[in-house]
Amino acid sequence: MSADAPSAAETVAWLRLARSEHIGPVTFHQLIRRFGSAAAALDALPELARRGGRKAPLRLVTRAQAEDELAAHARLGARPVAWCEPDYPARLAALEDAPPVVTVLGDPARLARPSVAVVGARNASVNGRRFAETLAHGLGAAGLTVVSGLARGIDAAAHQGALATGTVAVVAGGADVAYPRENERLQAEIAAHGALVAESPLGTEPYARHFPRRNRIISGLSLGVVVVEAALKSGSLITARYAADQGREVFAVPGSPLDPRCRGTNGLLRDGAHLVETADDVTGVLAGLHDPQPRFHSGVADATRVAVKPAESLGPDGADDLAAARAAVLEMLDPHPVPVDELVRRCQLSPAVLTTALLELELAGRVLRHPGNRVALAVDG
Repeated sequence: MSADAPSAAETVAWLRLARSEHIGPVTFHQLIRRFGSAAAALDALPELARRGGRKAPLRLVTRAQAEDELAAHARLGARPVAWCEPDYPARLAALEDAPPVVTVLGDPARLARPSVAVVGARNASVNGRRFAETLAHGLGAAGLTVVSGLARGIDAAAHQGALATGTVAVVAGGADVAYPRENERLQAEIAAHGALVAESPLGTEPYARHFPRRNRIISGLSLGVVVVEAALKSGSLITARYAADQGREVFAVPGSPLDPRCRGTNGLLRDGAHLVETADDVTGVLAGLHDPQPRFHSGVADATRVAVKPAESLGPDGADDLAAARAAVLEMLDPHPVPVDELVRRCQLSPAVLTTALLELELAGRVLRHPGNRVALAVDG
C-alpha cells in the first residue's frame, strides 16, 4: 500500500471506481495496476466494456455522487478507508479480493490489532451461546480483538463477551443499517466501544448475496476463525473455508453427534481444525503468528499477480487473441462458479490474455466474479 494518504481528489476517484457498475474487488485492483490511478481507469471503462460486448453505456458513479457519499460518512461519524491508505488493515489488504474501500464506524485502530473471529449458528443452543460469550471474554482478556458478523446466536454472544475489551463487527449491509433489528442496540455499543466494518455503501439493506462477501472479510481481518456451532450447510463453514484459503488458522468446538448444529464443527475437526475447549487452546496456536504481507500493491506495475494487458501490448494479433479468448470463456462458463486457474488450463490461453478477456467480459456484465478467485456466466449473459 502507499505510505501516504491519498489526496481528496484521489479519494473521490477511488470511491467512484469502487462504486461503479460491474466493478468487483478483483477487477478494481486489476484496473489500478493496469492504468495506475482510479481516474485513468474511469476514463478507460467505457471502451473496455464495449470490447466485452456491452451495448448500453456503463453506469459510472459521478463525482457529485461520490462527494455525497463522503458527506454522508461525515454526518454518521464514520470513515471510508481505502486500500491505498496506511490505515487499511494489513491482514485484509493481503487478500486478492480485498475490498477497495471499507466503511469504519468506531475506532479504525482496532482493526490493526491481533484479532480472532468467533462465528457460529444463528439458531444456537443456550450452551453454545454461553460458551461463545465465555470464550470471547477470555480471548479479549488475552489481548485479542474478537471479530464476528453481528448475526443472532453465536455471533451476538461473541460480541457481548468481548464488549469490555473491544470487538469488531463486520456487517453485510451498510454501516448505518441495523440488522438484524434485535441487535440494533448491540450494534450501537460495538460502534461506540469497538469498530463496525462494512464493504457495502451506506444505506444498503443486506441480501443473501452480501453474506458470503462479508464472511471473507471476517476471516480476512483475523489470524484465525473459531466455529462454535454450525450445521452442515452453515454460512459459518463458508467463513472457515475462506479462512483456510487465506492461510488463517481454523478452530472448532466439538459437540454432540446427536445435535445437527454440531455436524459442521465436528466435520471441521475431522478435517484437521484445532480443537477448542478454552481460550488457551486458541491463544496457544496463535502465539507468535505474524500478519501476512500484501500479495500485491495497487498501482505497482510489476505486481506479483498476472498483469492485465491492453490488446496492443499482446503482439500483432492481440485484438484477435482477445476476441478468441472472450469466445472461449463464454463457451466454457455456465452459471456455476469455477476457479480461474481451471479456466487457464482448459482454455489453453496465456494468463495475461485470459485475465484481460475476463476483465472486459465482467465490465460488460456477461461474467460474474465470486469470492475465492472464481468466475461464472452471468444469468442473463
